Amino acid sequence: MKTLPKAMSTLIVASLVLSACGSNDKKDSASSPAPSASAGASASASPAATKEKLELKWNVIADATFQLPSGDKDAIKKIIDQKFNVDLKLTYLPMGNDYNNKLNTMIASGDIPDVFFAEGIASNTYIKDGIARDLTKLVTPQTMPNYFKYWMKEDTLKKYQVQSVFKRAAIPYDPDIYRTFYIRKDWLDKLNLKMPTNYDELVSVMKAFTFNDPDGNGKNDTYGFTAVGNGTNISMDFPEFLKNGFVGDTYVKDDKLVDVRTDIGMTNVLNDIKKLMDLKVVDPDWLLNKSNQQYEKAGQGKVGIIVGQGKDIAFDNNPASFQYKAKQLDPKADWEPFHPWEKTGTWVETIPGNPFVISSKSSEAKVQRSIEILDWLAGEEGFLLTKYGTANVDYKRDGNKIEVIADAFKKDFTDNNSYNEIYGWFTPRKPEIYGLDIVDSKITDRDKKIVEKIRSYKILPSVGTSLGIKEGMDLAGMRKQMNVYLTQVLFKDKDASNWPQYRQDIMNKYGGKAIFDYYAEQVSVAYGKTITFKAEN
Repeated sequence: MKTLPKAMSTLIVASLVLSACGSNDKKDSASSPAPSASAGASASASPAATKEKLELKWNVIADATFQLPSGDKDAIKKIIDQKFNVDLKLTYLPMGNDYNNKLNTMIASGDIPDVFFAEGIASNTYIKDGIARDLTKLVTPQTMPNYFKYWMKEDTLKKYQVQSVFKRAAIPYDPDIYRTFYIRKDWLDKLNLKMPTNYDELVSVMKAFTFNDPDGNGKNDTYGFTAVGNGTNISMDFPEFLKNGFVGDTYVKDDKLVDVRTDIGMTNVLNDIKKLMDLKVVDPDWLLNKSNQQYEKAGQGKVGIIVGQGKDIAFDNNPASFQYKAKQLDPKADWEPFHPWEKTGTWVETIPGNPFVISSKSSEAKVQRSIEILDWLAGEEGFLLTKYGTANVDYKRDGNKIEVIADAFKKDFTDNNSYNEIYGWFTPRKPEIYGLDIVDSKITDRDKKIVEKIRSYKILPSVGTSLGIKEGMDLAGMRKQMNVYLTQVLFKDKDASNWPQYRQDIMNKYGGKAIFDYYAEQVSVAYGKTITFKAEN
């Protein structure tokens, strides 16, 4: 375990550097017809013989456990390269600072990927710096029929734009919310504890998981809870947000726009988090944890409660799930979903998340070919290939019924570091969007109960639109300083009594109020009535 002083020294360094995140995507071309639904993911796709062969470079996000195979073992690359007459080269890392830093280094050196994934704030920077290409004629229902047919409404995409230009497009997303607390149910059983149903019970379980040797190894080596701070951020996974009535990051209440992390109510949230940390039940490395590291620690048996997002992150036979990894170490491991606030609201409705960006420096030919591939990935054929493999090899198809051939799929993908998931980054695992019924022996009754449980949670309304900024507004700078103040309260200040003054600096000195007032204008359009920013103390 790292010590608190080390965490603070890392934080101080991190607070001086603003990392931007980028990612790339794949799309279908205007000149290419939508693939036939009956084509499946056939390996016999004919090459685009009339087109010049192009080398394409994309930067995408992928779980740390995924790895592309070398040479002929990458069957998906062979199919894509042949079908579109390209040499597609993927650079991939988990979302977070490492990804952002690598992408920004590439951009600074002039080696800009043709397509890349970007976080919201970073995409604003890429647009401002002229790195992002205008997508007005590239991302349309005519050029990307699958993208719009299955995943994206034109009106939604219009609201997604920032700086009054169309230079970023939303990655397809699943509107269902799979955000929940997970707990080691086998640890609860071992310690004769009940599933926590409120905040106080949750803290009591965290104490037991920290001090009562829940794994029975005779060592004081477990913690009740962990989260991810990426060296700079206060994670909203902390239950103290919900304890104080904050559900989601930004939402509307009583015709007021609430930005949670800059709200005056953070005074109570911060005091409560400090109290929880003082109990020594929180992994002391949480601030330094990188994206998905909470899942790694869950799989390693180091913690007993985390917050997870994703439909299959705790499935029995998903090699990337923390449940799968935990059972490799302890066959009795049982991560189960629960939520003390399941009846009152666990999160807000999903709106489009992070975008993909296309380089303004890439040739027209590379841009058009990338668009073609992206749209193919958004269609049924690309979806099936990247999620389930090749027809009649890794799965059988009978109409809309897809039956996974478990042994073949394991041999082709699971035993090859699940590399198909790297190509499948563009679309969520939502086969019902295509009307497909997946029969997969790897999906257990326990997995199905997890999904059923999470879908029963109450979800609150969202702001109804993606939120952008005007030219001259420094959203990244404002959020950076916000994080500096928030972490200072947690790790340096005696209590949160300085938060109101810090907040005033964020609003006035760092432009927060102007940004949130502009947000409120956009939300007013989405709601069809006047919404104002909750600026009062």
